[in-house]
Amino acid sequence: VQLQASGGGLVQVGGSLRLSCAASGRTLSRYSVAWFRQAPGKEREFVAAIRWTGTTSYADSVKGRFAISRDNAENTVYLRLNSLKSEDTAVYYCAAGQPIASSLGRLGSYPNWGQGTQVTVSS
Repeated sequence: VQLQASGGGLVQVGGSLRLSCAASGRTLSRYSVAWFRQAPGKEREFVAAIRWTGTTSYADSVKGRFAISRDNAENTVYLRLNSLKSEDTAVYYCAAGQPIASSLGRLGSYPNWGQGTQVTVSS
């Protein structure tokens, strides 16, 4: 499955964005899809995931501010970013795979990756 991430941009602290992860080649309906992010000089970290069942999981740092959802008809997964902070600045990547529930947050659980979209939060 090929993934295309989009929707990043420059936004002020407290603002919102919606990222999209559009799939081609295969349907996303049977995949779990996750968002990871990587800030300059830091390791890539887990942000959120949605299983093919619809179950969601979030990193503690974004819980209550970000929301992941999927539209199987559009073959797309979305990440809504609300109440953005400067520390949310990073390149955001979407990834697809079929991990077990306990491995949703692991980089190695996802063999399929999109190209990344830049989110910059300014104060």
